[in-house]
Amino acid sequence: MTSSWIHAAFAGCAASLLAATTSLAQPLSIPDVTYPTLPAQAASADGFTPTGWRQEILAKGDLNGDGVEDLALLLRNQAPESVLDNRGLGPRRFDTNPRILAIAFGQQGGYRLALQDHTLVRRPVSPTLEDAITSPDDVAIQRGTLRVTQHLFANAGSYGTLRPTFTFRWQNSRFELIGYDSLSVNRGSGDTEAVSINYSTHRATVTTGSIENDEEKTRRLTIPARPLLSLGEIGDGIDFDPGLPRR
Repeated sequence: MTSSWIHAAFAGCAASLLAATTSLAQPLSIPDVTYPTLPAQAASADGFTPTGWRQEILAKGDLNGDGVEDLALLLRNQAPESVLDNRGLGPRRFDTNPRILAIAFGQQGGYRLALQDHTLVRRPVSPTLEDAITSPDDVAIQRGTLRVTQHLFANAGSYGTLRPTFTFRWQNSRFELIGYDSLSVNRGSGDTEAVSINYSTHRATVTTGSIENDEEKTRRLTIPARPLLSLGEIGDGIDFDPGLPRR
């Protein structure tokens, strides 16, 4: 078993799972969304929450090293027209409302917007896939870094699961991806793979095993050097290729 297992089992899964699961359900018409531009400044987290949206996650901590508390917000749209009547597999009422990830730096008298992004956290589009966000800890500020976790789990159409976590640090006037960690499980075979990548040192570990026993095999890899990606350059976090050498 090699690092190509995650690409074969899960990169392909992420790319084809939508088509596979949608074929099991009656096609749904996902409404278009116009994403609002958040205010440049606000006195509190509430000031960055547009009308018709709600704060789903609010994390606090110092992200830019100035000793002042910053905010990480995950906002979710509340449009009734995006909650669809589903007559196929999955929930009877399927919420396709998308999210915005926003970062605001603390300053005297409030906060200033540093970033807003609506691509990293996947919008729900298939009722046979569980929501990518499952916990208030999926957006967190830890030791001066921003960590965003998602989940890929299909109730039908695939045995594959994936749980990627992205770690960003504010440097070079942007949030750069310095770490990637993922856990993938094939519920059919029981095979597991844990990936941990440090993009700053170009080092990675890949640990393979099985849910049926405690035996594991760990490989240490050197990944090709490349400019660090910013948060806005990642795209859909579920589809992200972490850049492991293929064998």
